Amino acid sequence: MGINLPSAKGKGRRAPMAEINVTPLVDVMLVLLIIFMVTAPLMTAGVPVNLPDSRAKAVEPTQQPVTLSMDADGRTYIDDVEVSADNLPGELEKIAAAGAGATEPRQVMLRADRSLDYGRVNAVLGELNRAGLNRVSLISVAQ
Repeated sequence: MGINLPSAKGKGRRAPMAEINVTPLVDVMLVLLIIFMVTAPLMTAGVPVNLPDSRAKAVEPTQQPVTLSMDADGRTYIDDVEVSADNLPGELEKIAAAGAGATEPRQVMLRADRSLDYGRVNAVLGELNRAGLNRVSLISVAQ
């Protein structure tokens, strides 16, 4: 960068500076480069779909989801009510039968303790599938 020194003939007047300060330009370009580097992989991850336009309102869920919890000891709860392993298939079939007349299938949220055996959680998922409750969300803690 150049410095303009006062000249003798200008007597204190500054001569116009003919240099361009490129530092802000480089800063902006680096920020744009970082943004494109972060967003470019995200653009290729999805499947390109041309969705139709609609003026319909969003569909609100008609039923409250069922919460199925499994604690560290392997006890199973349906909406905070303990259910034994022998009674679980029957209770799940009752839930599926109660939601059979609805327009959308009943949603189940499964909360399982992290110390549980994968086999126990998989057995409960199998019972849910056998009862016809296929809309299962696995609940976890965001970190």
